[in-house]
Amino acid sequence: MNRIITISRQFGSGGRTIGKEVAKELGIPCYDKELIEKIAEETGYASEYIMEESEYAPNASGFAYSFLGRGSDGLSNADRIWFAQRKVILNLAEKENCVIVGRCADYLLKDKADCLNVFIYATPEFRAQRIVKLYGESPVAPLKRLADKDKKRKLNYKYFTEQEWGKTQNYHMCLDSGYLGIENVVDLIVNNTFRKKGEIESGK
Repeated sequence: MNRIITISRQFGSGGRTIGKEVAKELGIPCYDKELIEKIAEETGYASEYIMEESEYAPNASGFAYSFLGRGSDGLSNADRIWFAQRKVILNLAEKENCVIVGRCADYLLKDKADCLNVFIYATPEFRAQRIVKLYGESPVAPLKRLADKDKKRKLNYKYFTEQEWGKTQNYHMCLDSGYLGIENVVDLIVNNTFRKKGEIESGK
């Protein structure tokens, strides 16, 4: 049975970096932006379009999905992306050991016995400082950027899963990257997932 690690994260908490480092330590693939390319192949939509649509609600309103245009099949573009995303993630989980970042993978793989679901969070101050360092200044204040991104991510998760994004009961590990540090978070995930890299290769 394949072993999967899903990384859900607050914006700016370093979840993407953590996912890549965990995968590197374990010698397994990390699917983040790579998922976007696979979903684009399934849907025919541009990668840039999917990058936002597959993880964020159209806006930060509670009515984010109420007025989306739908085709004759009753589906919106967001719905089509969701079904393609589901197919891609389930196929990856069946094919190989891997780390999957975001895109509701924790929910889609919740019934898979050999899957570790991790949520990465940090204080707004830590995350604000980090996004400015990584992405530069913006006309929008850093704390507002954080709030808007997280709210859209939360609405997207709620709409498609009917569960609360970031709720501790939905994950096996919830780790504060600001308090623990990125490297320590990586170590904690690796050490609590596989006792040693050789076990992956042998299938133990």
